[in-house]
Amino acid sequence: MTSFNPNDQPPPLADLSQQLSSSDLKTRVVAMLELQKESMPAETAYPLLQRALQDQAEQVRGMAAFSLGIKPVPESLAVLINVLEADPDYNVRAMAAGALGYLGDRQALEALSHAFFEDTNWLVQFSAAVALGNLKDPQAIGVLLTALESDKSLLQEAAVMAIGEIGAVDQVDRLLAFVASEDWLIRKRVAEALGNLPSPQSQSALSYLKRDANTQVAEAAKLALTQLTELLELGN
Repeated sequence: MTSFNPNDQPPPLADLSQQLSSSDLKTRVVAMLELQKESMPAETAYPLLQRALQDQAEQVRGMAAFSLGIKPVPESLAVLINVLEADPDYNVRAMAAGALGYLGDRQALEALSHAFFEDTNWLVQFSAAVALGNLKDPQAIGVLLTALESDKSLLQEAAVMAIGEIGAVDQVDRLLAFVASEDWLIRKRVAEALGNLPSPQSQSALSYLKRDANTQVAEAAKLALTQLTELLELGN
C-alpha cells in the first residue's frame, strides 16, 4: 500500500479536476489530499479548492476550507469568512474558523467573535476561540473572558490557551481562578498559558502546579516554569 507523502509531486490539474467530479467520495478525498501537498502551489490549487467548497460532502468542503488556511491566497480571508458564516454543516464551519486562525489575519477578528457568540454549535465556538488566540490580537480578550465563564470545559480550555497565546499578562488573575479546577486538562492548559505570561503571580502558580497530583499537569508546569524564568530574566 502506497503511503501519503505531502512532498510527492501531485498529478496534473486535469486529473484532479476529473477526480473532483467523481461520484465516489473516496476519489474526491484523494484529490483533496493531492491539492494539500506542499509541492502544489497555492494559486494553482485555488480554483479547484473553490469548486470543492461547493461539494455535497461536508468532508470535502471541510478539507477545502482547511487548505485555504494552510495554503493561503489573497482570496482566502474573504472566502473563509463566508464559509464560517454560511456553510450548513458545523464541521465545515469549525474547519473554516481553524483555517482563519492559521491565516493569522486580524481582519478575521469580527467574524470569529461573531461565530463564538452566535453559532449554536460548541465545536464552532471552540474553534473560533482557539483561532482568536492565533490572531494574537488583544481586542479578542473580551470574547475569551466570556468563554472562560462558559459551563463547557472545552470552551474554558480554548479561552485559557488563547489568552496565553495573546500574552495577556493583565489577565493572569482570571487564569489563577482555574489553578484548582477539578478538570486536570484545564489545569494543564493554565500551566501552559502561564508560561507565556511573565509575572510573579504566574511564577507562584506554576510552583504550585508543578506539585500537582496529575503527572501531565506537573510536567507541563515544570516546562512552563523554565520558560517563564527565561522570560522574566530577559525582562530584567
